[in-house]
Amino acid sequence: MKINRKLLKWVVISVLLFTGCEKKEVPVGEEKVQASAQVQKINGFIKDVMTDVYLWYDKLPDIDIKYETNSKDYFQKLLYSEDKWSYITDDITAFEQSLQGVEKTFGYSLVFGSFVNSSGAPTGNYFGIVEYVYPNTPASKAGFTRGDLIIKLDGGNITADNYRNLFSGTSVSVTKGTLTSNGIATGATLTLVAEELNLDPVLMYKIIEREGHKIGYLVYLQFIPSYNSSSLNLAFQYFRENQISDLVLDLRYNPGGYTTAAQYLTSSIAPLNTVNDKSTLVSYQWNDKYQAYWISNNRQDQLGVKFDPNVPVKLGLGKLYVLTGNGTASASELTICGLEPYMDVVIVGDTTYGKYTASITIKPEDWYQNASDYTGFKNWGMQPIIMRYANSQGITNFKNGFAPDFLVRDELLPAYPLGELTEPLLKKAVENITGTTISAPKRAERPIEYIIVDRGFSKFDRQRRNLFIEMPRDLQKNR
Repeated sequence: MKINRKLLKWVVISVLLFTGCEKKEVPVGEEKVQASAQVQKINGFIKDVMTDVYLWYDKLPDIDIKYETNSKDYFQKLLYSEDKWSYITDDITAFEQSLQGVEKTFGYSLVFGSFVNSSGAPTGNYFGIVEYVYPNTPASKAGFTRGDLIIKLDGGNITADNYRNLFSGTSVSVTKGTLTSNGIATGATLTLVAEELNLDPVLMYKIIEREGHKIGYLVYLQFIPSYNSSSLNLAFQYFRENQISDLVLDLRYNPGGYTTAAQYLTSSIAPLNTVNDKSTLVSYQWNDKYQAYWISNNRQDQLGVKFDPNVPVKLGLGKLYVLTGNGTASASELTICGLEPYMDVVIVGDTTYGKYTASITIKPEDWYQNASDYTGFKNWGMQPIIMRYANSQGITNFKNGFAPDFLVRDELLPAYPLGELTEPLLKKAVENITGTTISAPKRAERPIEYIIVDRGFSKFDRQRRNLFIEMPRDLQKNR
């Protein structure tokens, strides 16, 4: 059995989405074109990694790397049929920065709708609706708030070909729309210039006092490494000092992140005996080679994650309300399934994304001892699926996500502010907590017909659905 110890430097695990593509067959009689020496080196790097650590390494197809002229396409050809998530990039630096909360961004998250005609068929033109806005960003400085509409991009229509520029571009001209009883009217045109920002994952926290309950409300947007030095720590201290009776955790826009952050979050929430006893949060199942290796070396830290009794704030709750959407993924789903065996977790919103596997970030410097071995492709990196996780009751393979206990759509046209009791998901959670109905303004009929086609905050959205685990430095001693 081969265990390549070199890959254990700076190893992190991430949960992410990527769709594979079909194999491309060379037509009969067509002469094969041999790849350049540089491309073959990249292909060799890919093949070595995949045959070693990939969860389905024993199912890899036999492909001659000499004739694979596009390394990204070659990577896709290797993926197992169940694998929709493994990823490769030639800009690993920007990707890793995004996962650290460092992002060149306008600062808003958008949902994209497509107008439809009288028969319900899409017209081809899109519009954007703001889901949330980070403070002190280009979008917030331009006056954007939740529910605002964008109907033009650089003076033209928003389409399937250009809509991603609204969140991944460096500079855009956008025209706002105004919702009226007759449809959408044209508003002001603004210019946005992206800035590199350090984004705090806590968008909002507050306490709602109602019917004798003190309800903590927390909007958490990403599980990033600086979890304990961000506003998350301040939020939990505030909740403890004010002795909240209930907690509503809003993860509807949270794509995932670091396991250490999920461990911190869950340990701050779970029942005291669960945390103090270091109960199992989740367990890992690697491929047979690595699973045997961790077991034989008694590496319990690589076989799962336990609750951490050393977190500075322990709320010791017995029940948790989680607000979800179809973008709730990875570490957010780990939070839900990891807590469910120990406390009552009530899900309000929409079905979650469904990501139960994890991947490892591997760069050439993790694999090669000499920089000369990867000259010309040092900024490449790949994230092959390397394991699946399960909670203490063995729940895994939730391919279809977690269905809500209370199905509530995240309506944005028109939208209500996050944290207000008029907002439908929070309203439903608070009603269930207090047992009383909250009166809210009657929603007007939609003045336009549309369908949701996508959501976006970052060009790395699909890859940000990640679950990272840093391995101890002692495993790097052979480097």
